[in-house]
Amino acid sequence: MTQRTRDRRQPPRGGLARRKPGLEKVATPEKSAILAAVAKPAPPPPLNARRIAIDVLDRVLGPDHRPFDETFLGHPLLAKLPVRDRAFARLLVTTVLRRLGQIDQAALPLLRYRPKDLPVTNMLRLGAAQLLFLSTPPHAAVAETVRLAAKGFRREVPMLNAVLRKLATEGRALLEGQDAARLNTPKWLWESWAAAYGEERARAIAEAHLVEPPLDLSVQGEAERWATELGAEILPTGTLRRRSGGLVDALPGYDAGGWWVQDAAAALPALLMGPVKGRRVLDIGAAPGGKTAQLSAAGAKVTALERSPRRAEFLVRNLGRLTLDAEIVVGDALEWQPPARFDAVLLDAPCTATGTIRRHPDIPWAKSPADVERLAEAQGRLLDAALGMLAPSGMLLYAVCSLQPEEGERRIEALLAGGTGVVRDPIARAELKGLPVDLTPAGEVRTLPCHLAASGGIDGFFIARLRRRGA
Repeated sequence: MTQRTRDRRQPPRGGLARRKPGLEKVATPEKSAILAAVAKPAPPPPLNARRIAIDVLDRVLGPDHRPFDETFLGHPLLAKLPVRDRAFARLLVTTVLRRLGQIDQAALPLLRYRPKDLPVTNMLRLGAAQLLFLSTPPHAAVAETVRLAAKGFRREVPMLNAVLRKLATEGRALLEGQDAARLNTPKWLWESWAAAYGEERARAIAEAHLVEPPLDLSVQGEAERWATELGAEILPTGTLRRRSGGLVDALPGYDAGGWWVQDAAAALPALLMGPVKGRRVLDIGAAPGGKTAQLSAAGAKVTALERSPRRAEFLVRNLGRLTLDAEIVVGDALEWQPPARFDAVLLDAPCTATGTIRRHPDIPWAKSPADVERLAEAQGRLLDAALGMLAPSGMLLYAVCSLQPEEGERRIEALLAGGTGVVRDPIARAELKGLPVDLTPAGEVRTLPCHLAASGGIDGFFIARLRRRGA
């Protein structure tokens, strides 16, 4: 084959076909841009908070309902964002989740049709959250949402643009008359809370979920000193409470191990175990380690049992930072057998976590009545296992961060009705040190998110103290 023949049959090495005669004489800006794009691939789009927020929403609100915290912190692009943009990405997602019912009622009826792709619906929700609740300048909220959609859903851009522009001008009016508490609470949860606590309290609980919670801290000592340095107030039980904001690990005392993050309600179970110095205590489901840290700091000989190896590593790191000791065992409480029975067992059982919606606004959209039933059965098995590890006359402290009676009051009633050799050890009001939470006639503690509302609320917990009959 001659050189001339080969040139006629093959394109040049640059990859572009030979132009037809005369074409090279046409020189327009549009043509130059096209040729440049072919010759040199365009760089990937810049990273931004809104892009990460959409990725997280797609996973959290998708069919698998991935947990928000795990998904957000595990996003591969998060570390590449500046701290300020990371905080904004988190705020975007949590606002959508807290206000999902209101957003959908205001925005979705404006669509000509419901997009078949979840990311498009979530882009609309993201733009609506900025316009309706975050006071984002309308031009930025609309333009950035449209820019996101243009990267993979160009066909939907005109509709998204039109709906968001309408929300920018009429959105506030659409919010008027909305029942925020009801709209942002799934029907089954509302009905459950109304039946358990009454309509008025159900509404107060739902309203507490709409507010970003404060940061609660447990301290090893010197509460007044740390309160001053952190700008925090001291709650009756000794928990420090400060406004959220900033990176936790950048706050005074973090590196020194002076405190750890723990909601005021989550700190109650270990406190209600009373004096534990020198006693052998088992903490079942111990990670991330707040209760283990409390017990160790109080002088208990703690065995921390954790099923997940990954979470156990997190527990090790937390205790290391706090310079506290505990025997850490990776194992399933339904299978693990201790060498000797314990003086006390703290069982903070796996649950629906509906008491922590203030901090985890994805929970209402991820749980269902079937989860309540399934987890209540699992809690029954764990209670039986915990009793098997308890010495005669030993104490069992049962806690769940759930608002569902099936996982709390009814779970304990079923246990006691089963003739398992335990009795209630009623909690006295004085042990709560003035904390304004509920104490049932049976001596069990019920905290609700609307308790301490003036200072930011509290997680919802049920706590019961039991004692095994002597030998």
